[in-house]
Amino acid sequence: MARHLKTGRTPEQNSADAHKVRETVTGILETVETRGDAALRDLSERFDNWAPASFRLSEQDIEACLSQVSKRDLDDIRFAQAQVRNFARIQRDSMKDVEVETLPGVILGHRNMPVESVGCYVPGGKYPLVASAHMGVVTAKVAGVPRVIAASPPFQGKPSPAVVAAMHLGGADEIYSLGGVQAIAAMGIGTESIAPVSVIVGPGNAYVAEAKRQLFGRVGIDLIAGPTETLVIADDSVDAEICATDLLGQAEHGFNTPAVLLTTSEKLARATMEEVDRLLKILPTAEYASVSWRDYGEVILCDSDEDMVREADRIASEHVQVMTRDPDYFLKNMRNYGALFLGPRTNVAFGDKVIGTNHTLPTGKAARYTGGLWVGKFIKTCTYQKVMTDEASALIGEYCSRLCVLEGFYGHAEQANIRVRRYGGRNVGYAKAAE
Repeated sequence: MARHLKTGRTPEQNSADAHKVRETVTGILETVETRGDAALRDLSERFDNWAPASFRLSEQDIEACLSQVSKRDLDDIRFAQAQVRNFARIQRDSMKDVEVETLPGVILGHRNMPVESVGCYVPGGKYPLVASAHMGVVTAKVAGVPRVIAASPPFQGKPSPAVVAAMHLGGADEIYSLGGVQAIAAMGIGTESIAPVSVIVGPGNAYVAEAKRQLFGRVGIDLIAGPTETLVIADDSVDAEICATDLLGQAEHGFNTPAVLLTTSEKLARATMEEVDRLLKILPTAEYASVSWRDYGEVILCDSDEDMVREADRIASEHVQVMTRDPDYFLKNMRNYGALFLGPRTNVAFGDKVIGTNHTLPTGKAARYTGGLWVGKFIKTCTYQKVMTDEASALIGEYCSRLCVLEGFYGHAEQANIRVRRYGGRNVGYAKAAE
């Protein structure tokens, strides 16, 4: 049994917001498709006050950005990318090509092949999200994608040097200082100066997520990765300070970041709410975090770990921080989450920035049906088949012919029949197949 000690906005309010976002995004996508580069320039100037001669950064532009980043920051970026690259390689190595003889003379197999091109979006409106460059660009390159482009909005009136450095060090083939829906449109639809890609990946705000959703089918996408969500699952083995810190550590992303505490301890629940109020008085990003906590923060009290699992699976949060006596219980029993952070020694920020797992994760309950971005999102697993003997072709052909007639596909049946006649020496046709 779960009961709320604090609630956020209603589903009806969120639905109204989503409707406005859909209309805005549709208009921008149509404008870019119709007007191309001219639309990009107008939209970028309107939303970001940014209209350079070229949105693509030259080698000189990139070098200028690199020169503005300290050696320590560059070393830190390299360290983080090494962790992401290492784990992505381990994941890639787990994906094996297969070939097997399923019947005498019948060979089936699959090959894992990278897609031809990928567009990686790196958010940067409020914060230059350096880590998102690792998650998209580095992982795509580990997968073997030959053309990886990266786009990020200007930060404080110019390309963010640290973000550009991360894109470059990660292996991006083209770097664009372009943000928002217009960047997604440019990568997905293409313009006179930007060739479209096969797949678009990366997190973003509600508008970026909606643009990816509307373009899906025209291009592939990783998943719907909208405004950040965090769920803290805790019992009385931890204290209010660590719970409040982990909630606000994600709530600072913006004005619409769900931050939820799920606990079996009413004492901890109430103490955490008090601690959140205290921290909001001193947190430098309280301007954003306070609004997210006010409008999207929730505190839910449960009777048992079993109840918390059920409630957590209902919420299906992007990030789930588990700080209980037995965090592995949640690893074994939870089904709906983007990523788990088990025990008080780890936290969402580790995963977001440096530990090596990918931080582009499902939001908006998409964790019910998908995991996060990983090297496999850049890979197509494509099957093939070979029939090596006359006997195998005739055998499969007889079964295939009858099954095609069962469905009324006589043209299909004849594809099988001609093999039975040629390789099996039997005179079969539509009527014979149906007998």
